[in-house]
Amino acid sequence: MTILVTGATGAIGSQIVHRLVDEGASVRAVVRSPEKASLPAGVDVRKGDMTDIASMRAALDGVSTLFLLNAVVADEVTQAILTLSLARDAGIERIVYFSVFNADRFTDVPHFTGKYTVERMIEEFDLPATILRPCYFMQNDVSLKEVIAKNSVYPMPVGSVGVSMVDTGDIAQIAAAFLLKRERSATPLPREVVELVGPQAMTGSALAAIWAEALGKPVNYGGDDLDAFEAQMASRAPSWVARDMRLMVGRFQQDGMAANDDALARMSELLGRAPRSYRDFAFDTAKAWAAE
Repeated sequence: MTILVTGATGAIGSQIVHRLVDEGASVRAVVRSPEKASLPAGVDVRKGDMTDIASMRAALDGVSTLFLLNAVVADEVTQAILTLSLARDAGIERIVYFSVFNADRFTDVPHFTGKYTVERMIEEFDLPATILRPCYFMQNDVSLKEVIAKNSVYPMPVGSVGVSMVDTGDIAQIAAAFLLKRERSATPLPREVVELVGPQAMTGSALAAIWAEALGKPVNYGGDDLDAFEAQMASRAPSWVARDMRLMVGRFQQDGMAANDDALARMSELLGRAPRSYRDFAFDTAKAWAAE
């Protein structure tokens, strides 16, 4: 009995691998560059690419449970659909798929509607899967150190409706638990959808205020200028990514990404505690920045 983890060297996948190993699970990781992968001893590391059918067929051979996570790339849907079809061929009946919060609503955002297309395949073929729908990761903001800490601006134009940002550690804990639950079940479990959220819907001004308190100096919200945001993103990423991100934060501004009470209660139930707050994340991150 083996759990295959895709995206095993990323921010989420690597944490999941460590948690599974700590629980004594047999783990296989499919990565593009095994020589660069830093994974725990005992992990079966396989070279593979989700657009390379032969490599994925080999990686799935003998696997009982699949964790499917795709990066935001131009062929994300193709990668996911192909991998799920190969998993069906291999008789894998235990799946955890990593989608996104509001995948079914933000149909104009490419990587959201792409993930929902994959969800539709899971539903149509009645695949025994847990679909995880995480909100915006708190840890995305670690990359904003230069702007937040040095320029005293919180730059993500998330707007004034509110986004229930979630901690990647909470995500990994829950994802690993679902993988182990499915892996250890004597029979395939029913399909389910689980929203992964933080305890508060954060606005741009609220985020700036938290950083001001954490850093001990004024921090301003950078505002809601989507043209400027897209141009800045395009200066360091492909133009299609910049457009995708612009459409995403545009929906944040218009509709928000706020969790309901049921989702928050489920998070606390799954974690055995309240989900980590953005305030705690910001204070811990500010301390880490100060120690660098």
